[in-house]
Amino acid sequence: MSTETRTQTGATAASQPSGGLPVGTLIAGCFAVCLAQIALAMPATLNGLFQQDLHPVGSQLTWISDAFLLPVSVLELTFGVLGDLFGRKRLLVGGGALLVVGEALAAASTGIHMLWVGQAIAGLGAAALFPTSLAMIAAGTHSAKDRARTITVWAAALSSGGFVAPVLGGITGNYGSWRWAFIVVTGLALISTVLSQLLAHNSSAPEGRSLDLAGQITIGIGMFALLYAVIQGPADGWTATPVVIAYVVAAVFIGLFVVAESRAASPLLRLDLFRNRAFAVASFVAVVGMFSYLGTAYATSIRLGPIQHQSPLRGSFAFILLNAWTLLLMPLISRLLEKVSPRWVLGAGLGLMAAGDFIAATLSVHDRALTSLILPIGLVGIGFALTVSSITATAVNTVEVHYAGMASASTSLLRDFGFTLGPAVIGAIALSRAADEFTSKLAASHLSAEVKAAAGQVAAEGGPLASNSVPPSSPPGGAVPLALEALGNGYAIGYVICGLSALACCLLSVIALRGKGDKDATVGIAEEEPAAA
Repeated sequence: MSTETRTQTGATAASQPSGGLPVGTLIAGCFAVCLAQIALAMPATLNGLFQQDLHPVGSQLTWISDAFLLPVSVLELTFGVLGDLFGRKRLLVGGGALLVVGEALAAASTGIHMLWVGQAIAGLGAAALFPTSLAMIAAGTHSAKDRARTITVWAAALSSGGFVAPVLGGITGNYGSWRWAFIVVTGLALISTVLSQLLAHNSSAPEGRSLDLAGQITIGIGMFALLYAVIQGPADGWTATPVVIAYVVAAVFIGLFVVAESRAASPLLRLDLFRNRAFAVASFVAVVGMFSYLGTAYATSIRLGPIQHQSPLRGSFAFILLNAWTLLLMPLISRLLEKVSPRWVLGAGLGLMAAGDFIAATLSVHDRALTSLILPIGLVGIGFALTVSSITATAVNTVEVHYAGMASASTSLLRDFGFTLGPAVIGAIALSRAADEFTSKLAASHLSAEVKAAAGQVAAEGGPLASNSVPPSSPPGGAVPLALEALGNGYAIGYVICGLSALACCLLSVIALRGKGDKDATVGIAEEEPAAA
């Protein structure tokens, strides 16, 4: 298999222009990552419709998004290895095919559990597409400057998916149903699969790589257990036996993963990569910074949908603000990555995200004007545009080129792990805070005993979101204003947490990447490139 893969790689290298990335590979890779991001981001714009149609309770609404994100977070390192071993084109095609199946199943869902299954299958496909598309593009370039440029294009395609998703979700949800959104993504996934088969040039890096089953099993179990505990904690109780067991399992298996990787002849993740200061900082920022970003996006989607009951089309406005800036600023970001220290690009981006979150936390839950979101959400969107490109360039450009697949997969895993934590943690904290406030204010209110009993029963079964969604004329409807206020305050706390996380990453990037680290992300491998090639 190694001989065959090396032959394919050699043939690919011979057929591409000297020193340049094949245009077909760039097109296929960018379309694939755009598709994966559309599939990832679109459900957040439809949370209001899911609440109305499927009536999820407890953490069920959070699991619609995290059923997709979970396999992405757990399996990206594995797919990075499989691409290195067996060829990245195969994974690009296979990932697109899995997305076709998963999105079609989600569109045909008759209940929330079937929707979860469809999302999980689609997430499995995205887990292949995210690292594979980046690794193919990184491996096809031959200088740090070219790699920075193409990574910026890749990041723009990633954010384009985040731009298209709310428009797609808003239009289909407003004029059809949430099912049509999944049908359209099914068609896009089919197109991506065909493009990858026809246009992508294969590449691989099998030397020194193996499946590392011990590493794959331990990191898979550890991350699944951790995410399960975070998501189910608010619904089941933080001291509930399954949640406590999940945290213990997560700690044990993540520890076993570290042990397995330190002893493996061909590790899934080379732990010594983290001795590189720039790579280690970028890895931390990838988790916490992206947690802040998607936590903000999730809080905004809940604010506009299940809390304020605004239409998906109006709700899409905020997501356009979050994602359009990467496309608009792509030429500027590309120049910045070539000429400016990455710590300043990262620091500026994360600082803007923090400022936007702190402003968003001050907005009244009764303020339904979309214009109120322009400043806070626009700042977060600009900050994300600066951050996502510089994180990726820093991580990939600070390792030798034959580790591009591993670095790409590691960066994608950490970024998407942060994405997964965003809705889970912010949803958990906000809903827990809202439930406590609603319960106390309901008990202290002057509402009749009948209204209090009815509202309390609804809250016990479905939480404050359910209490906020009952008809005002119904017996529990008298408590709707209390639920609305509690939810507004709960998600304001969520914005504050996102802002503090972004601010911490901002300070870390500016301080820890100074000195030699300033050069690592932009020119650090330029001197090694001929030898590595």
